[in-house]
Amino acid sequence: MDPYLLWKWLHIVSSTVLFGFGAGTAWYFWNAHLTGDPALISRVGRMVVRADWIFTGTSGILQPVSGVVLVHLAGFSLFESWLVAAYALYAIAFLCWVPVVWLQIKTQRLAQTAAENGTLLDQDYHRAMRLWFALGWPAFLGLMAVFWLMVAKPVLW
Repeated sequence: MDPYLLWKWLHIVSSTVLFGFGAGTAWYFWNAHLTGDPALISRVGRMVVRADWIFTGTSGILQPVSGVVLVHLAGFSLFESWLVAAYALYAIAFLCWVPVVWLQIKTQRLAQTAAENGTLLDQDYHRAMRLWFALGWPAFLGLMAVFWLMVAKPVLW
């Protein structure tokens, strides 16, 4: 098999997993949050955190590795303007994802404590969820822009 096609396939599949699991876990966690049920939020949160580490984290590492290999195999310069923009947007998405995972762990534990104690979700939980929600948007939009850059390959400067 042609190495370029193999790496391209790997890059596309890992980007699909990265984006799909990122959006999917966010969807389920947000909808669990909207119920206000600490026990449900705790259960869904445990699954979301696990999925983010296993799938989103793994594909998030594979993306830059396969991307650099593809750049080399395709003969592009690492400093093409569309690639530099993609690196920056990917870095922003990553820098948002790290605290998002930490916030998921925190909110899951706060929900678990509330469920165990039979109490309502406290302000610390709600503050963490607002930050989680706010950090999710730059990551989501950044990855959408990276997809566009990978397809269009525009000359930006």
